[in-house]
Amino acid sequence: PFLTDQQTQQIYDAAKAVCREASYSGAGTVEFLVAADGTVAFLEVNTRLQVEHPITEETTGVDLVQEQFRIAAGEPLRFTADSKPRGHSFEFRLNAEDVGRGFLPSPGTIATFSGPTGPGIRLDSGVRSGSVVAPQFDSLLAKLIVTGADRQQALRRARRALAEMEITGVATVLPFHRAVVQAPDFTSETALGIHTRWIETDFAEAIAADPEFGTSVPDGERRTITVDVDGRRLAVGLPAALLDGWARSGGAVPAGVSLDGEYDGGAAAGAGDPGELRADMAGTVVKWLVEPGAEVSAGDAVVVLEAMKMET
Repeated sequence: PFLTDQQTQQIYDAAKAVCREASYSGAGTVEFLVAADGTVAFLEVNTRLQVEHPITEETTGVDLVQEQFRIAAGEPLRFTADSKPRGHSFEFRLNAEDVGRGFLPSPGTIATFSGPTGPGIRLDSGVRSGSVVAPQFDSLLAKLIVTGADRQQALRRARRALAEMEITGVATVLPFHRAVVQAPDFTSETALGIHTRWIETDFAEAIAADPEFGTSVPDGERRTITVDVDGRRLAVGLPAALLDGWARSGGAVPAGVSLDGEYDGGAAAGAGDPGELRADMAGTVVKWLVEPGAEVSAGDAVVVLEAMKMET
């Protein structure tokens, strides 16, 4: 919102020049970074629709998906001149990630999924109440797009929409989004205080201090399951909701992994219990870093887990 007309025109001209030079025809995104001193730097081109494409659709009135189909069919675009943006839009990615644990993936079963309604509200969703969020895929559940006549109206609508949005059963980034739309660095009408490391530097303390960012699965609602990974047995503590979701999905396991068919309802071992560790997230074991019988200390890496395209 704080780009000058000159910067905006520079970005438009550069984006079109890149596509023209490459003879590119299709939907795509040209990305730039703007430095604190106003320098505009080219970042990359993505030759596809981006997750944020609804922002463009809402502010220009152009259905990018339809236009992409027209291009693929060899048909002309429905417009011949640059679309002049109108209003202001925000998009909030609703991911199954635990903010209180460093945005770790949070697979499981969605108990409740209820979206907001009202002027300027759009919800693109791939889940509903009862959906199972599997650890093998991306953590994105839905996208909440909020549009207003200007940035301040869009912010007011965003606060209301995020307050009405309800997702239970798995941890999500909803509390984080609610905090962002209240943060002065983001909401100021005179200066934009956010930057590429804003979350890690300026916003980390707010996340740590706010109890709303805690994990949505109480420690007592965990079960221990014994797994055999390439001949190695391991007791793993997992959220009960995840095991229920796994059972509902048919109980399929990856190649090289077998289950003994038994798990108990007690809490998994905590730090300091000999021979057992509790993983920060549920996922697939992709690499062992120590040999059986090796001595380890608190903080040593033992195993690499992968879930929802993330490793820990």
